[in-house]
This record gives sequence, C-alpha cells and structure tokens, in this order.
Amino acid sequence: MADDNKLQIPRVKLGIQGLEVSKLGYGCMGLTGVYNSPVSDEEGISLIKYAFSKGITFFDTADMYGAHSNEILVGKALKQLPREKVQLATKFGIAGMGNSGMIVKGTPEYVRSCCEGSLKRLDVDYIDLYYQHRIDTSVPIEDTMGELKKLVEEGKIKYIGLSEASPDTIRRAHAVHPITALQMEWSLWTRDIEEEIVPLCRELGIGIVPYSPLGRGFFGGRTAVESLPENSLLASHPRFREENLNKNKQLYDRIESLSGKHQCSPAQLALAWVLQQGDDIVPIPGTTKIKNLDDNIGSVSVKLTEQDMKEICDAVPVEEVAGDRIYESMISSSWKFANTPPKK
Repeated sequence: MADDNKLQIPRVKLGIQGLEVSKLGYGCMGLTGVYNSPVSDEEGISLIKYAFSKGITFFDTADMYGAHSNEILVGKALKQLPREKVQLATKFGIAGMGNSGMIVKGTPEYVRSCCEGSLKRLDVDYIDLYYQHRIDTSVPIEDTMGELKKLVEEGKIKYIGLSEASPDTIRRAHAVHPITALQMEWSLWTRDIEEEIVPLCRELGIGIVPYSPLGRGFFGGRTAVESLPENSLLASHPRFREENLNKNKQLYDRIESLSGKHQCSPAQLALAWVLQQGDDIVPIPGTTKIKNLDDNIGSVSVKLTEQDMKEICDAVPVEEVAGDRIYESMISSSWKFANTPPKK
C-alpha cells in the first residue's frame, strides 16, 4: 500500500478562471445511499471532517442526491469546518425520473429556484462551483448560461460547471460565460471523453472532474467484484450484471496483478492512472468507509511513468469491457452525450 502517513495532497488550479482545489476531491453522493445503505448524519459529518483533515478541500454534492438530504448533510458538516478553506460544488438540472427516463430541466426560472434551494439547504452564502447536472436540450444553453451568469454577478455562485455535456454545448456555453470545470465519467473502463472532450477542455482552459474514477467501485477492491449488497443500485447496472460481471472480473484481475508490481492496492493504481492524466484533472471518488478514504488518498503518492500508464491502459482495453456505462433508466432524450457511442 502506498504510504499516506506524511502525504500532502497537492493544490491545483481547476480550469483557468481562478478556482484552486485539492488534487483529489470527495464525492458525497454515497453518504445518503445509492450503492449502499445511507450512513447516519454523525458518520457522514465525521467522514467529511476526516477528509478535510487529510487535505481534501473539494467536496461534491447535488440537489438530487438523497432527494435533497445530501446537501443538508454536507451543510451540517461545513458548519464544523472553515468555510473559506472549502471548495463546495453542487448541481442542478435533474428534476426526477419519469416513465421515459430522466427528467431534465434548464429553464432560467428553474436554474434560479434550484440555486436558491441549494443555498438554503447547504446554509451557505455562496456556492464555489455550480454545475448543470444534465443538459436540457429543449432549452437553448445560452438561456441557461445567461441565468447562471447572473447568479455569478450576484455573488451566489463563484464558478460555473457543466456535467455530461456535448462538445457543441460546451463551446456555446463557454461563449456566454467561461466554464470552469466539466464533470464527466472517466475511469479505466470508461474512456469515452478522451478523443474529443478532453482536448476541447484543454483548448478552452476548462478543468476536468472525473466522477466514478474507480468504475463505480469496480476497481475499489475484490469485494465489489465478488459480491454486491442486496440494496445496491449497482445490481441493476449493466456492467455489474452477472453475465457482464463475469467477463469484467478478468479486467480487475489484471489491475490487481499490476498493483503488486507498484506496491499499492488495485484501487490506488486505478485512481493514480486517472490522477496522472494531467494537472487539470481532479477526480472525486466517494466512499462511506475511512479505510477506503485513506486508500484513495494514498493514490496521490503512486508515481507512474508513461510506460506504466500505457501498461495499465492496455490491461483494460475498452473494447473488452462488457456492458454499457449507464443504466437504461438514466437515459433521457435530453441526455445527448450519454447516448452517443464513443468513436472507434
């Protein structure tokens, strides 16, 4: 295992607009239950405070997580931390689930009401980074961004982000007001963004925040590969279904084998691979366990050469990954990028 006893998590610029964050963030979604049972407020607050004590200052939540309860929990934790030293990110845009999938909204009125709601639940005066969680293609992105720009001017949010946006949307949004960060799924087994999205972000000076950098926990350890909790949403995820999981286990075995060579855990190796994609990359793994959090933090000290990066990449060929990266229930006609297959 990589030793993190004396580890200092580096500070990096996320994008070129001035936002500085810890090189590793913390995704708070799981604290209110998705892949596992929710933790108590006391446990959740302790985890956030522990992460902060270890040098993580970038915390990610959303209004839809736990039907607002995640923001409330994060807000309680913030009361016990120095607010000026925390970079708080939250999101709006997913209004619920309907018969045809995800309900996405991006009207100016909805943007403002969501922001006001998040400020109240988090009990803060401002949000450091405010993302549009999913893009509503029935509303011109210029209209959505226009309202977000007003919220920046009013001091209610400091920086604007997008999540799961297409290249065209990113360019059009950035023309209205600079985008600071783009949140996308990126891990060893999900690399759709590498061909077009990553170069575009670097052209425009937009930072990249990979979510699910451990493949929704797949590379987090043998437990995720061998057995899932009965109440876990992952049981219905295409890549975790039995027929696909049996194939994907071979990919985990390869990473586990390589981790021995680097004297770290499989999770640390997989996360280090994401971390070292560039100085503009800030992944946000989540966990409900201190030992896993420590393990994630240890990934910062795992150093990989270009040859190492290629060897790790080659161990998980994307064409060998079995199953789609998203749940069928999460598909929306408004979610264009997620439904666009990666270019070969």
